[in-house]
Amino acid sequence: MPIRYDITHTTVYRYSKPVTFGEHRVMFRPRDSHDLRVLATDLQVSPEAIVRMIQDPHSNSVALVQPIKPSLELRLTASFTIERADVTQDLSLLSPSAEFLPFAYSLQDRLDLEHYLRPHHDDPDGKLIAWAHQFFRHDGPTGTRDLMERMNQHINQSFRYETRDEEGTQTPLQTLKLGSGSCRDYALLMMEAMRRLGVATRFVSGYLYDTALDINALGTDGAMTGAGATHAWLQAYLPGAGWVAYDPTNNLLGGNQLIRVGVARDPAFAAPVSGSWFGEADAYVGLEASVQVKRHAG
Repeated sequence: MPIRYDITHTTVYRYSKPVTFGEHRVMFRPRDSHDLRVLATDLQVSPEAIVRMIQDPHSNSVALVQPIKPSLELRLTASFTIERADVTQDLSLLSPSAEFLPFAYSLQDRLDLEHYLRPHHDDPDGKLIAWAHQFFRHDGPTGTRDLMERMNQHINQSFRYETRDEEGTQTPLQTLKLGSGSCRDYALLMMEAMRRLGVATRFVSGYLYDTALDINALGTDGAMTGAGATHAWLQAYLPGAGWVAYDPTNNLLGGNQLIRVGVARDPAFAAPVSGSWFGEADAYVGLEASVQVKRHAG
């Protein structure tokens, strides 16, 4: 039976002196699909703004927000009610040609997946490909599902999670060197590693539902890393199964707790908010962002 969720995403930029704003690109709205339906949406902006809705090249819903008055803050509050079906992906139904690595996509799939197959970050000394190769078996063929599950679990258990509010993502080599990163760093590391093994991957931004946050209204004791904030993971395209979600931050495979908002070939193209402001150089004070995902009370 489908479950309904209420989502509220608030982002506030503060300034010590009034500033004017350029156009802001806002990607908050959950992505409709066979397993997710958006029932209601609302976007409140302060100061007053002109808002246009568009779809980007990946069919993500994007709000173009142009504030029309100077202000000490820019506040964006997006609210949604969604319906999520309990759909389980059966990875035992992978196409026979994709059960073991390496495998080859059909010509038709390769044409559509080109940007998701090509690595986007350099690996001049082969450190990333060497790291990826450690997950291959040495006693026989390596199952595609097995390798990806081991890599997902390894990142979760072997790297140190660090929350980072500033924009941008570490390169995969930086994450390997530091042994730590945020959810978007983990996702990018696994994406780029799998691309070097011939698997098409894409970055996903969105929200994470955690039942612990329904129990604790303050949202401070969630059992899942990334609940109460925007979250990021990856999808891999596996013939026979389609796009399959992997969340190395929480070692999730698939999972109805992940609520998609935007997909892109690289994290740089899936930022929740991006834009510009004009004023004195020292005017920027900081950013606050919060997300609440709760089961619908009705």
